[in-house]
Amino acid sequence: MRFSYVLIIALISAMICYSCSTRGGKHIDEGEIHYNIDYSGNFGNMPMDILPKTLIVSFKENKILYEMSTPFGNSGIMNLANPDENIYDTYLRLFTLRLLYESKPDETFPGFEAMDNMVITKTPKTLVICGYNCKNAQITFPSKGDKIYNIWYTDEINVKNPNTSTPYKDIDGVLMSFYFMIGDAELHFDAETVYNKDIPDSMFERREKYMKVTRENINKFIKKMVNM
Repeated sequence: MRFSYVLIIALISAMICYSCSTRGGKHIDEGEIHYNIDYSGNFGNMPMDILPKTLIVSFKENKILYEMSTPFGNSGIMNLANPDENIYDTYLRLFTLRLLYESKPDETFPGFEAMDNMVITKTPKTLVICGYNCKNAQITFPSKGDKIYNIWYTDEINVKNPNTSTPYKDIDGVLMSFYFMIGDAELHFDAETVYNKDIPDSMFERREKYMKVTRENINKFIKKMVNM
C-alpha cells in the first residue's frame, strides 16, 4: 500500500515537472526555445487545425525574435526586439500581404490590448521545466473576475530584458509557460525544447519587402487572422 502511494506521488511529480527536453544547458545566452500552443476562447469560425501549432523564440544576448506560423499559406506573426539597432518590430504575413509596424522602445507590441489591465503577482512557488528552475507569477484581469493564470519563468537562460515590448516586460526572466490574450482568444504556451545553437545576427535585422502600416491597421489584420 505504501509503495503504491509513493508510486502515485512520483508519477504526479513527473507530470508537474512538464514533459519537455533541453539540448542546451543552463545560462546559455544564444539559442532557441520551442513552445507548444493550446487555444481557448473565441476564434471565430477558424478551424483549430489550421492555427499555428508552435511558437519559436530565437535569442542572442539582448536580442529576441518570436515567430508563429500557420500550417498553410505562409501566414504568421513575428515580434522582433533588437535594442542595439533600436528595432521593435511586428511583422504580419497573411497570404500575399506583408505588413510591418515599427514600435517605439517603450511601446508594447500591437495585438495585446486585451492585456492592458493585467495584474502580475509573484509567488514563492517553483517548478522545473525543461531542466530549468522556474519561478511563478499569477496574472489576473479585472474583466475576468477571480480567474487566475499561472505563468512560469526562469533566470537560468541569459537573455537581457527578455520580455521587452511584451505585456510581461516586468517579469525578470525567460518565460517557459505563459499566456497571450488577443481579443477574446487565449493562447497558452508551454516550452517543449530548449536548444543551445548559433543564431545568425541576420535573424535580428529588419525585414525587407514589408509594407509599413499604422498600429491601428496592423491590429485589424491581427484580429482578422485570429477570428477568420
